[in-house]
Amino acid sequence: MPPASGPASSPVAGFSPSANIAQLRESATIAVSQRAKALRAAGRAILDLGAGEPDFDTPELIRASATAAMNAGATRYTPTEGTLALRAAVAKQATALRGRGETIGANEVVVSNGSKQSIFNACFALFGAGDEVLIPTPAWTSYYEIVALARATPVSVLGDEHRGFRVDPEMLAAHATSRTRGLLLNSPVNPTGTVYTQDELRAMLDLAERHGWWVISDEIYRRIAYEHPASSALEVAGSRARLIVADGVAKAYAMTGWRIGWTVAAPDVTRAMAALQSHTTFGASSVSQAAAVAALEKAAAVDPLVDAMVREFRVRRDAAVALFRSEPALQFVPAEGAFYVYFKAPGAGRIADAGTAFAATLLEQHDVAVVPGVAFNTSDWVRMSYATDLKTVETAVGRIVAAWRAEHSMAHANT
Repeated sequence: MPPASGPASSPVAGFSPSANIAQLRESATIAVSQRAKALRAAGRAILDLGAGEPDFDTPELIRASATAAMNAGATRYTPTEGTLALRAAVAKQATALRGRGETIGANEVVVSNGSKQSIFNACFALFGAGDEVLIPTPAWTSYYEIVALARATPVSVLGDEHRGFRVDPEMLAAHATSRTRGLLLNSPVNPTGTVYTQDELRAMLDLAERHGWWVISDEIYRRIAYEHPASSALEVAGSRARLIVADGVAKAYAMTGWRIGWTVAAPDVTRAMAALQSHTTFGASSVSQAAAVAALEKAAAVDPLVDAMVREFRVRRDAAVALFRSEPALQFVPAEGAFYVYFKAPGAGRIADAGTAFAATLLEQHDVAVVPGVAFNTSDWVRMSYATDLKTVETAVGRIVAAWRAEHSMAHANT
């Protein structure tokens, strides 16, 4: 039988993407995950250290709250900006973080389909053609793409690799121009796990305030910190007039698939983002919003579970760090938060895009999936996630160190 013909099965002749997405790159983190899954399906025992999500179950209390809400009829559209119950719960949390006797209202919150959409909403509402946005680098791959989708220019500000890739006001000022309009902060940082102190955050926020820059602070990993708590920009900012804080339930509550994020911002900015969202995705899932309310409002029962998860992440972090330290020549960032370790590839300084080359070696020859640093605008580096069980972490990092040592030794033998 000949193949069916017609529009449904025929390729679009001469298709090329619109100018809106012509420069868009596929998410490298998602690409790694898909490749690892494909190899597993082919029978390979892949150890996946590419994941950017907790491997824990959503707490049962939260799941039960979602079921109860669904059974009570929470199955319809909600307001674009989110249910009043969730926005009030977020505002209450933000008010507690802010302190100073300042009350943050539910009208300053927009609930979205995950914190990624929240950051997109903020960038699309605030920036446009001709604007520049400073991004401390390395940084989450989507920051650069989201800023570019807003037709603004992402400006990488490379941090000091010997200080966990931290940036400071002097570095930011050196990259600023008359077109600089914004700064995108993240702490704890994906991919390095670096946690900025209150003084470090305050210095950058003060700089932004002096120059009239907008600041978007991505705080999705704030609850996952080890040696000292990760501070919110809400705690240290002198003024909130040009501050947008993005957060959500994905990481702290192991709720990645529930797709709930939010922004806290001044009412005029909030109205603009809500208007934008009304014409894109509209409101977030009603059931997921009910679950997020339970996560925030039932803190007495839920927070101990979050703390237990963070303690387990610290055990895995310590195990990974100990193995990395067994090779003195291997440079890495000892994570202070989140659930990643960032390390320098053995070919750094000798071959182009050393991180991608080593990531490919690890996956194809050693069955370990990691994310090349080019995704985070630092091509000599590699990110591994310890959001998996301790045995897998130890086995996989052992393979990473052995492969790194072998390539490093071979390179030195050939010089």
